[in-house]
Amino acid sequence: MPTWNSRGLRGSMLEELINRTNEKYREEHLALIQKIPTPITPIRIDKESSQITLAYFDQKSTVDYIGAVQGIPVCFDAKESKTDTFSLQNIHPHQVAFMEEFEQQEGIAFFIISYTERDMLYYLPYRYFRPFWDRALAGGRKSFRMDELDMTWVLPRKSGVLVPYLEMINKDLLERNEEKR
Repeated sequence: MPTWNSRGLRGSMLEELINRTNEKYREEHLALIQKIPTPITPIRIDKESSQITLAYFDQKSTVDYIGAVQGIPVCFDAKESKTDTFSLQNIHPHQVAFMEEFEQQEGIAFFIISYTERDMLYYLPYRYFRPFWDRALAGGRKSFRMDELDMTWVLPRKSGVLVPYLEMINKDLLERNEEKR
């Protein structure tokens, strides 16, 4: 069972940037997105500071964020990669199942991947992620490379917005509408 302090800070910088972005979007009445906390069971608590020093996850969490953008249900997960190859071990089957069901309910599911060495943020729609997942399930490569990604999904740099994912949601919606025609 994974412990809270084993990998707890990985991705925390990206999540902090997303949290600030979500606050800005909420203040501007553009979106209402909330961070979903992962329930934990404390095992060891430092008596002097009252801080949890060891804990176990109570249950599998679904995704990092969920909410609505202009009335459209949205869920996403934030991931980081130091290299140009993203390991699918960073994504869990219960997350994929949740995103699949979310999309079946007409919601939009996606990943925001921070490629830290490139200082690049990438919006990966669930429908473009799924073939990588299926390939791994069929015994193929358990990762995907940067050169397999469509670079039109790189989040643009935008003054005043740390993780400007709303533009990519709009692009996602436009593509979905074109695919339905």
